[in-house]
Amino acid sequence: MLVVTCNHCPYVVAWNPRLRRVAEDYAGRGVRFLAINANDASRYPADSLDAMRRFVRDQRWPIPYLHDESQDVARALGAEVTPHVFVLDGEHRLVYRGAPDGDHQDAARDAEWLRAALDAVLAGGAPAQAETRARGCSVKWAG
Repeated sequence: MLVVTCNHCPYVVAWNPRLRRVAEDYAGRGVRFLAINANDASRYPADSLDAMRRFVRDQRWPIPYLHDESQDVARALGAEVTPHVFVLDGEHRLVYRGAPDGDHQDAARDAEWLRAALDAVLAGGAPAQAETRARGCSVKWAG
């Protein structure tokens, strides 16, 4: 599971506790997680590498968090917003892209779309929904 994310977006802040629970719940099932911050830190210092390091340390963040300074990874994924979730199967084929769930303000949704995609892949199938509309702040492209 890849998520293009950042530090400052209110959608990310709202969904982060749910993404953390998913990572913790699925860690023992062989699912690997990776968070990628591609925002232009020169315009958004809250998304700088130093700020990312502080976030990981202060939150004891369980998901590896990488800085996509060139923005090449985010572009290759077709990321549009933060957070934008991508689930790959065991053959590294994209099987789900979109939002963790349908409402960043409703914690009871508990990343249900992401969980459904992961459950389907772990069961050897495909998610019922391969794509949902990603909701969040726009990726802050350089230039």
